[in-house]
Amino acid sequence: MLSQEDLAYIEERGMDAAQVEAQLKRFETGFPYLKIKDAARQGQGITVLTPQEEDEAIARWKQFLADGGDVCKFVPASGAASRMFKALFSFVDGDADVPAEGSDVAALIENIDKLAFIADLDETTRRLYGKSVADLKQEGRFKELIAAIIKPDGMNYGGLPKGLLKFHSYPAGSRTPVEEQLAEGAQTAANGNGDVKMHFTVSANHRQLFEKKIAEVADKMAAERGVQYHVSLSEQKPQTDTVAANPDNTPFHEDGHLLFRPGGHGALIENLNDIDATVVFIKNIDNVVPDSLRDATVRYKQVIGGYLIRLHDQVEAYLNQLGTGDYNRGTLQEMLHFLHTAFSISDRSIDGMNDTDVAMYVHEKLNRPLRVCGMVKNEGEPGGGPFVAFNRDGSASLQILESTQIDPSNEAYKEMVASATHFNPVDLVCYVKDRSGNKYNLTRYVDPDTGFISSKSSHGKELRAMELPGLWNGAMSDWNTAFVEVPIATFNPVKTVNDLLRPTHQG
Repeated sequence: MLSQEDLAYIEERGMDAAQVEAQLKRFETGFPYLKIKDAARQGQGITVLTPQEEDEAIARWKQFLADGGDVCKFVPASGAASRMFKALFSFVDGDADVPAEGSDVAALIENIDKLAFIADLDETTRRLYGKSVADLKQEGRFKELIAAIIKPDGMNYGGLPKGLLKFHSYPAGSRTPVEEQLAEGAQTAANGNGDVKMHFTVSANHRQLFEKKIAEVADKMAAERGVQYHVSLSEQKPQTDTVAANPDNTPFHEDGHLLFRPGGHGALIENLNDIDATVVFIKNIDNVVPDSLRDATVRYKQVIGGYLIRLHDQVEAYLNQLGTGDYNRGTLQEMLHFLHTAFSISDRSIDGMNDTDVAMYVHEKLNRPLRVCGMVKNEGEPGGGPFVAFNRDGSASLQILESTQIDPSNEAYKEMVASATHFNPVDLVCYVKDRSGNKYNLTRYVDPDTGFISSKSSHGKELRAMELPGLWNGAMSDWNTAFVEVPIATFNPVKTVNDLLRPTHQG
């Protein structure tokens, strides 16, 4: 299927031809749906801590940091803000000169003075039209007003990364999500020496903008908070791109070469694998709040961090016990019970195993990357959900699943989805080193049978595109996973510009 020219181009890109062949084959076969045992809920995969248990977890986290704990905040920030302004683009490019009553655009114009970037917008409209924002509103020049926000000759918010837009107002000025993430990091991830390690994944065309913003604000914020920031950036690796296919599943060519596309946020497992830290927090760039509303966020970052360390304490104790051979049938049963209660791992294949084989099984299951994922009660927000799913080896464990991974024709699965009590806000903390202090190779724990295929186009030609397993879905499929309930107050994403009008972003 691949020509000699194709093979040469693949080698030039530093990719593996067998991997590309496998991707093309996957266009033919598709990705299998996952086999689900049930939705996770309280008492079945989701732990609801008592206030005392939360306090104990916070104390353990603070002790970990005081002891010089090695922590990094990992923030996927490569997304462009264009989707935030979809309604605004539709209005500017549409026929109507006045936004429909009750529409998002009408609501935004009505409340435009509440936006953190209002001063910049006013400066922009004066430059473009010689008029203030108030003047344009008064004169009904709504298209020009909205265009000043999103178009390249205005503020270009429709073409900038979401992490660099002004979200929140303060007396001393406005802050971007990057700055709010830095502030949150100082409150949750500073070790005993005051070191705060932060890593942002960015797109290549926006990297200089991120570097400039961080250079502008990091030292001042560090001085204000009594910490030292260590900020690094990375881009999605070209080697993780996926090949595009024609509608008939043959290789898609453009300008004489195979067309490769970014493999989705699941490709960031490679970036995460490069992070030199023991514990890594993962959180989306837009899920931030102003200082005055961050108490819940700080508390539950400490809760899930401490819960992670306490789980790891037990995992390490069991691995040490197995390493010395100091175990019997009773202690092995205790370890199996821990695997089930902590991570919802069940496996009928261990029935009838002798003690040596059970010990090897338990060791294999315990000796893996560990993550604790905050889960919020389902209140209708979009997002993946927590489930107990079956793995390729026949065992069942906790997984975060997207709707594309669930067979929509399976009535039992539809009932499970409908009865789900929680959803995934992307609030993770991970332990990624083994008991000897060596980094796990995180690429070994990815489920290659997860991902999805979609229809796209390039220069007017239809094509099929493939996304790799999601970072917190299939890319972490073979991790030990625990779900902990956290309050909805910790989940404040900005999916559209109108979300900035919510009380949680007004401070």
